[in-house]
Amino acid sequence: MGFLGQAWTIAWKDILGELRTREMVFSMLLFGFLVILIFNFGIEPGLRDEALVKPGVLWAAFVFAGILGLNRSFSSEKENDCLQGLLLCPVDRAVIYLGKFLGNFVFVLAMSLAVLLFFSVLYNVDVIAVLPGLLVILGLATVGFSAVGTLFSAVSVGIKTRDVLLAILLFPVLVPVILAAAKSSAFVMNGEGLFAGGSWLAMLVVYDVVFLAVSVMVFDYVLEE
Repeated sequence: MGFLGQAWTIAWKDILGELRTREMVFSMLLFGFLVILIFNFGIEPGLRDEALVKPGVLWAAFVFAGILGLNRSFSSEKENDCLQGLLLCPVDRAVIYLGKFLGNFVFVLAMSLAVLLFFSVLYNVDVIAVLPGLLVILGLATVGFSAVGTLFSAVSVGIKTRDVLLAILLFPVLVPVILAAAKSSAFVMNGEGLFAGGSWLAMLVVYDVVFLAVSVMVFDYVLEE
C-alpha cells in the first residue's frame, strides 16, 4: 500500500468511527447553527453594513464549530491507549498526520456545507448563484484550518486543559485564513466574482501550501514531545 493509501486508511478509520457514533459532527453542526442564530439576533434588518457583516458571521461559525471538532481529533485516540497503538504502526509519522488531516478535512467540510445552507436560509442569501466561488473559498479555508488544527490538536492532546489551550493556540495562527476567507466571500456574495479578491485568494493558497508542508515536517517532533 502506498503513502497516500496508508494515510487514507487512517482517515477512513476515523470516518467509520464517526459514522457509528455521529457524536462529533452533530456537536459541530449544533454549535455552528447556534453561533449563526445568536449573531442573527444582533444584526438589524436593513443595516448599512449588513453585506460586510454576513461573511464575518459565516466564518465565525466555521471557526468555532471547527475547533470543537478538532478537540476530538486526537483525544479520541488517547482513550484506551489507541494513540500508542497508532504510533506503533510500521508507517512514517507523516502518514499518521496526513491521515488525521484528511479525516478532519472531511468532517469540517461536511459541517461547513451544512452551516452554509443554514446561513443562506436564515440570512436570506442566494448561495446557489455564487455557490462555485464559495465552494472554492470553503475548500481552501478548510485545508488551511485542518492542516494547522490537526497539528495543534496533537500538541494539546496530553494536556488536561486541551480544550482551552487548543483555541488559544489556534486563533492567532488562523487569523490569515479567517481574514482572507471573509474578504473573498464578501466579494463573491456581492456578485463581483471569485477573482475580484485575487490577493486574498492567493493568501489562502500560500497559507495552505506553507502550513501543510511545515506541519508534515514538524509532526514527528510533536509526537516525541
